[in-house]
This record gives sequence, structure tokens and C-alpha cells, in this order.
Amino acid sequence: MSRDHGPRRPRRLEKCALVSASATALSLTASGCVVVHGEREVLPAATRAEAAKALERFTAAYNKADEAYDASLDADHTTGALAAIDSARLKAGRANSPDGNPAHTPLELTDAQFTIPKKAGWPRWFVANTRANKGGTARWLLVFTRDGLDETWQAAYLTLVAPAKVPGFRTDQAGWAEAVPANSTDVSVPPAGLSKGYSTYLKDGGKTFADGVHTSSWRESREKRSIRPGLVTQYIDEPLTNGDYAPLALRTKDGGALVFFTTRHFEKQTAARGASVPTPNRDVLALTDGEIKQSLTMEFVSNEVALDPADGSGNGQVSVLGRVQGLTSGKGE
Repeated sequence: MSRDHGPRRPRRLEKCALVSASATALSLTASGCVVVHGEREVLPAATRAEAAKALERFTAAYNKADEAYDASLDADHTTGALAAIDSARLKAGRANSPDGNPAHTPLELTDAQFTIPKKAGWPRWFVANTRANKGGTARWLLVFTRDGLDETWQAAYLTLVAPAKVPGFRTDQAGWAEAVPANSTDVSVPPAGLSKGYSTYLKDGGKTFADGVHTSSWRESREKRSIRPGLVTQYIDEPLTNGDYAPLALRTKDGGALVFFTTRHFEKQTAARGASVPTPNRDVLALTDGEIKQSLTMEFVSNEVALDPADGSGNGQVSVLGRVQGLTSGKGE
């Protein structure tokens, strides 16, 4: 059950003429030659105008893909966890409605607020905090990333967070934010360790994460569902941290970090002899290989956003503010 799906890499596009983002550091060698070190200079990941354009292009592509149930239409604008979740959703939709989405309502993202870190090297990335016409009053937090100037901006993370829960970010005098390194030890849990820590917590519990909907309540719900008459449900949770699934973190005003990270989850339902697995809905069936006789194993990808407090502050517990999860595949046996 622990097969490893490598991250889907972004497509290579024609080199963009983005002058402000392509400024490079120039140094003179002993011979007087100019050497370009663009990967070393600390730069804003994007201008605010570029960030706004990236959000606009993503929204347009997302709507085309949703209306047609065609994952190829927004493949150039998504990556990482969001790509895994979105492409599976569109695949299931197309299998059940080949002519397109009969319930399509265009997504509208408004009141966009951009938090753009100033950093060296790739990937460069930024966060868009928006209001949406879907998902109630929650703010949509989208993380856009790219690995070079010849690539387009792609949305890697999407989480929904209550407006009052979105923290303030530390910025310099020009308004640029601060990226927190994945291995940073000045927060309660290094961002690189959150995916593994969360997976371990879901299995064993503990005090690393604060109680809430996506932590203690989720564990309680799983426990209640694990054993029912004629049916046993098993859960396996795994970290997902490579490539486009890598965590990304912003420094908050209080010295902590807002961290976006990804996990993978398996849920196996096994029916007792003489019983059967409950018939799943048609979207699950569309993503399931094999015949469901005595068991159904479902694989999910989940992207989370969490407040990781500064090391030594308060009780040190990490608070998971939002989580968006999607079924990516199933197997019947």
C-alpha cells in the first residue's frame, strides 16, 4: 500500500520576458569578466502585477478544465498536491459526464491579497489570499510556485481558512515577506518535518498538534468508523515531501511560520465473510481499478496549512488551520 508516486513536474514553457523577476547579481572576476549569479541574489519572487496575472491565468484555466471535465486544460497551471487532487477529480467527472460538467459554475476569486517572499534560488513562490464565490466565507489560500524563468506560475497548494485564522506576516519596509527554510529550527517543528509529524500523529496521537477539526476530531472520527458490523476500515498515513510536494513556509509577525505541506492517506475497507463493502459513489468507482469483492483500498492526497509557533513560545503545539483532500485512486479486490 506504500507505492511512491513521484511528483508531476511542471511543463517547460517558452521563456517569459519578466524583466523585474529576472534581475541578476553581477560580480567582476579578476579578469574583469562579468559573471551572472541570478540563482544567488535575494529577490522578490514576483512583482505584485505578475502575481495578479498568475492568479488570473490560473482561474481562467481552472474554469475551462472544470467546465469540460478535461484535466489537460489546466495542467500547465497546477502542480504538486493541487494537481494530484484536481486531475483526479476531473478524470472522475469526465468518466461519468463525457460531455462536460452539467453543474459548472465559474470560479470567481476576488479581493486578492498577495504575500510575496524575498529569497534567493529556486523554486520561487508566493501566496494569494482570496475571497471566492464557493466554499462559504472561508478565504482561499493558493500557493504559486515555479522553478525557473522559462516556466509558468503553477498553483501547488489550495487550502481554505477562516478569515480570522489567517495570520499576519513579517515583511520588510518594501512589503516583501520572509520565507522560512524547510530545515529551520527556530520554530516548534521544522517545516520539513511537518508532513511526517502529522502522519505519525494521525496514527499514534500525541501533543505535537493542537486539538481541532483536522487533528483530534479526525482521529476520533476514524476510530468510530474503524470497526462496524461486517466491515473493518484500516488507515495508513504517509508523508509526501519530494519535488513539487515540498513544504513551503512564510514567517509570521510573531516569529512563527505558516506552513503548507502535503500528506498521503490510504483507507482500506474489508468486508467480513458473507458481507460486502458498501457500494461507493460513482466518482470513487471511476477512479477504482479491479473488482470490489471483499475490499476497497482508496488513496487520497491531502494538502494542509498549519501555524508552526516560534520555538519556545506558548505550548509549542502546531495548529492545522485548513486541509483540502481528494481521492486520487482506488483498488478493488
